[in-house]
Amino acid sequence: MNLPLKDSEVNAVGHAEELTLIHSALVALRRGDPAAKLQIQGSAPFSKVADVFNDLVEQNVAMAEERGVDTRILQGTTQNDIMKEYLSRGTYIFPPAQSLKLTSDTILFAVRNVPNWNPMNLCSYHLQEAGATPVQEVAYTLSTAIAVLDSVREAGKLTESEIGAVFERLSFFVNAGMRFVEEVCKLRALSLLWERLGRDRYGVTDAKALRLRYGVQVNSLGLTEAQPENNVYRILIEMLGVTLSKNVRARAVQLPAWNEALGLPRPWDQQWSLRCQQVLACETDLLEYPDIFDGSRVIEELTRAIADEAWAEVEEVQRLGGAVACVQSGYIKERLVESNALRIRQIEEGARKVVGVNCYTESERSELLAGGGAGPILTLDPAAEAAQVASVRAWRAARDENAAGQSIEALRRGVARGDNVIPLSIAAAKAGVTTGEWGAALREVLGEFRAPTGVARGATVGGDRTIESVRAKVRALGERLGRNVKVLVGKPGLDGHSNGAEQIALRARDSGFEVVYQGIRSTPAQLAQSAVEEGVHLVGLSVLSGSHNELVPEVMDALRAAGLARVPVVVGGIIPEADARALEARGVARVYTPKDFALGSIMDDLAELVRRAHGLS
Repeated sequence: MNLPLKDSEVNAVGHAEELTLIHSALVALRRGDPAAKLQIQGSAPFSKVADVFNDLVEQNVAMAEERGVDTRILQGTTQNDIMKEYLSRGTYIFPPAQSLKLTSDTILFAVRNVPNWNPMNLCSYHLQEAGATPVQEVAYTLSTAIAVLDSVREAGKLTESEIGAVFERLSFFVNAGMRFVEEVCKLRALSLLWERLGRDRYGVTDAKALRLRYGVQVNSLGLTEAQPENNVYRILIEMLGVTLSKNVRARAVQLPAWNEALGLPRPWDQQWSLRCQQVLACETDLLEYPDIFDGSRVIEELTRAIADEAWAEVEEVQRLGGAVACVQSGYIKERLVESNALRIRQIEEGARKVVGVNCYTESERSELLAGGGAGPILTLDPAAEAAQVASVRAWRAARDENAAGQSIEALRRGVARGDNVIPLSIAAAKAGVTTGEWGAALREVLGEFRAPTGVARGATVGGDRTIESVRAKVRALGERLGRNVKVLVGKPGLDGHSNGAEQIALRARDSGFEVVYQGIRSTPAQLAQSAVEEGVHLVGLSVLSGSHNELVPEVMDALRAAGLARVPVVVGGIIPEADARALEARGVARVYTPKDFALGSIMDDLAELVRRAHGLS
């Protein structure tokens, strides 16, 4: 399956050419370790499995059946929360209702055939990364849970015991930020509401089935490029929020590395974060005592307040038609964009202190950053993409092409009929069909979807000291140009992390620019075409996949070919200093990184770049 969007991004955004996790890593497992011992967790980086994680289930079941292993003993977890993809992560393909059907298929098959598998991770993690408050994180995750459980119950005609089994096997993947007390209470509130939902809506009575089971990755949103050594303390504090309260303690903890605001962490950086967990578990007495927060009036009151407010928002989502309807209408996305805008505004104005960013910015020389450039981060081997492509070609050359083609056609027909997709996908896996081919077959039947960006109707959050002066500058510039100053905000490639692009688009709109923002996953050619058709004065690119060195020049070449060589191009992302200088040498007008948190100043820059590009005094 040759998709232009994935060029230059193999291994950068979890996209190993056609997901060779399936036909390479799993094939190696087929030949080596016993399937009975296989445990796999599909986590955030692997969300490219053609919209949902059923492919991971099907491949493991296919492997077990080929080896004569009872599928009922397979263990693993698939994230499979498609709603968070529309709202934050961006790795979706199909429309919400069709994707929900695929999720339901996975859950029904797993509960009846692979009962030790956790078929879905309800994922609030990415909602917080998109700006969600604790109340929103709880409310929108539970709204997703309702949509999924109702869909499964309706599709599967489940017995009382089966709905209990479904409820028990659903787990959560949450976030934990720096506001320690709020994070503890958020999780206690989520636990209370999850139990209430199980008892009241689905008739679950077994205490074990009603327990909140969750893993966590602590917050990456708050990691800073400025004084990145401070991130070590942030990571530790955030971990305490999901470990100190025994009654809602995380089952599994993932910690980011101190340098993730600079680029990809190296193995040593990852080890440092792992040691943080191990020191807490092995050297403290944390695990020896009951919940140390039980009986705290402060904890109980804040837990109840979060629970009550979150449940009210759950009811509002249900009043508006449920999670699917609120994704399609943009209601939830708009709330997240607004919350994130408020957070950024508070940092800009100093109301929210971030050490090293807007306070205590003086610093001694950091020995961790000695050498500068790309020294303190991992750099990907450019040869990896070619190796993955070769792996796909070798895989296809070795399979029975006729059997693969027949299984793809059977998959296509079955999905059109509304059959459960998992048995069809298992047959395709056995025939050697790749994930890309699987996704292409489903695209033909289910179509594709572009989620609302949350920007068009996103509310303006307050004002700042610079916005009025920028508006006046943009207005005067438009008068001299004879029309409104127009900017294109683009997300080239497969990178689905759109939160930064959304905030730039929202602030540009509020600063008086006319904004063209069509969301994620555009090719360089599409962005150039849009720039021509819209007549933009400036192009802003957001690249968070680490593929800026490849994607940005491709976009600039496309703009030149379209006759727009004089249109200024600016780039934002996690871009090492050496790469930023290289991009500027290629003609990029400005490079913005996480240290450039003052959006008002960026807006002033954009207006100045347009003025200079048109030779205006």
